[in-house]
Amino acid sequence: MPSPLTLYFAPGTCALAVRIALEEAQAPYQLQRVDFRARQQQSARYLALNPKGRVPVLVTEEGIVLTETPALLAYIAQRFASAQLAPTDAVGFARMQEVHSYLASTVHVAHAHRPRASRWADEPEAIVAMQTKVPQNMTECFALIERHYLQGPWVLGEAYSVTDGYLFTMASWLESDDVDIGQFPKVQEHFERMAVRSAVQRALAE
Repeated sequence: MPSPLTLYFAPGTCALAVRIALEEAQAPYQLQRVDFRARQQQSARYLALNPKGRVPVLVTEEGIVLTETPALLAYIAQRFASAQLAPTDAVGFARMQEVHSYLASTVHVAHAHRPRASRWADEPEAIVAMQTKVPQNMTECFALIERHYLQGPWVLGEAYSVTDGYLFTMASWLESDDVDIGQFPKVQEHFERMAVRSAVQRALAE
């Protein structure tokens, strides 16, 4: 028998979105925790798996290594198509990828300037300046999501998709970024709707 999927993750990261998708798909998988405090992501063994030294990483049953959250979500949606976790029409799938690209390239980067500011600067004053701007940047990001991307009960409209777990993961960072989710009623309702899903609760369980 082929090995189950293996998800390399760290708590508090966007790997949660992938774990939610795996749970929603009822996919067979196993977890490998990467201890960031022990800097396991920079170990030779882990860098051989993912030279970027980040999570998530998903290793398929065939031993193929996949990285980057949008790619992993699209893979899960297509690999477990019967779970209906992504649009099947070209425009709908492109719209899903549009949202994923915004979350990955803009929202995630805006958030990362608080815990990972040293990626962009070495000077203490520059790091403090970037961290100070995080609440404003995250507020602007979620204001756009509120008015432009949440078109129905779910991100893509009437149908649940892997995108919902991705937004839920990003929204879970707002409190630590000193942003009140209550400013965004649709985002808050979506977050609360997600929090009670059994797949989300399983994904959050350690």
